[in-house]
Amino acid sequence: MALVGPVATAGPRTRSSEIHRELRRAILDGTHAPGDPLPSERQLSEGLGASRHAVREALKRLQQAGLVAISQGGATRVRDWRRHGGLELLLALGADGEAPPALGLPRATLEMRACIGADAARLCAVRADAATRAALVARAEALAAAGDPAVRTAIYDVLWDAIVEGSGNLAYRLALNTLVAGQRLLSFDAALVGAEVADGDAVRALAAAIAAGDDGAAHAVARDLLDRSITKV
Repeated sequence: MALVGPVATAGPRTRSSEIHRELRRAILDGTHAPGDPLPSERQLSEGLGASRHAVREALKRLQQAGLVAISQGGATRVRDWRRHGGLELLLALGADGEAPPALGLPRATLEMRACIGADAARLCAVRADAATRAALVARAEALAAAGDPAVRTAIYDVLWDAIVEGSGNLAYRLALNTLVAGQRLLSFDAALVGAEVADGDAVRALAAAIAAGDDGAAHAVARDLLDRSITKV
């Protein structure tokens, strides 16, 4: 949940990946609207000066991301990516450094993080075992006592990982894995969650609410805590 760790980078740029990025950009900015046919594989190959194999691989990647539909022997048509795309698109845009500012991905990512994180805290208060509850209280105390911001951030990261795991919700677990990776790829840094990490009393209150099984308080405290980063973007 905390935004720490190394920022991943995109792999080596091949001709296929360049074509993929170019077509993806045109789809996301509306140059190719939903329902529009893309030029044929042959036309793209000739127009871009690339092999048909490179074009074919690029189109397959677009299809996997939900951006186009490829019909056997027919046209490749643009899909409405807002309806058919998945969170993997967030990672792809972050890895390539091509998230259009108009999409507001940084804020959207943090808003989703806050929603899921708060409900994960609520579920953790209901479902966590005694050992998890005790560990959360201990970590919150350790965070409040730590003077080094880097140490506090590391503890905060571990604490939230335990909360999400304690929620017992696999969908939340996987979605937050993707969101955290996306935050790193979008070049968020640890300073963004500074207001969260610095408030030892709020972190203590969150751990105490979960330990007491107070799901309403856990949700409220977690949401207030996680909302603080949203105001920074």
